[in-house]
Amino acid sequence: MFRKCILFLTVALCIWFSFSGVTYAVRLMTREDALKKVFGEGVDITIETKELADPELSKIRERLDGSLVYFQKGSKSKEVEADTSIEFHFASKNGTKTGVVIFDEEPGKWGPVDFIIALDLDGAVIRVEVLSYEEKRGKPIARRSYLSQYDGKTSKSKLTVGKDITGVSGATISSRCATFAVKKAIVLYEELYLNK
Repeated sequence: MFRKCILFLTVALCIWFSFSGVTYAVRLMTREDALKKVFGEGVDITIETKELADPELSKIRERLDGSLVYFQKGSKSKEVEADTSIEFHFASKNGTKTGVVIFDEEPGKWGPVDFIIALDLDGAVIRVEVLSYEEKRGKPIARRSYLSQYDGKTSKSKLTVGKDITGVSGATISSRCATFAVKKAIVLYEELYLNK
């Protein structure tokens, strides 16, 4: 009888912890590791910081449906600050620029998700990776099988979950968060570099 009680209690505690709302912060890689993963070894990285101000800021907000941060109804994430100081990390090899990276943090379902979005010099997505997240069911958005669908996307792409982006079942907020981060990177680069 005592063994059955202990077994029952153990199973009950495991089930309770599984559904109790405990989220875990997961750090997948540092920014330095992410830059190497995206551009490989032997590239030089230079950082250009742009301060967002009107008229560019208004145009960017308009293209992003009014906000620099996509906080969704149902999200339990802490607030993420809308940063108007944007760092563009340009990669160059042998003195020639080969691509640009933007790091972005967006609110997921349970906490902020950190992204690296790499673009070619024409503004097309080269690669997207997740650096860290605090999700229960949203961790599939950190898998290459999910993130690879952003490769090649441009400002001409719809970039909408359920249209040209397949969301993760049970992790709609996380899927939309990733899609917004990609769209934001494309819009920022296009407005601050390509449309000049």
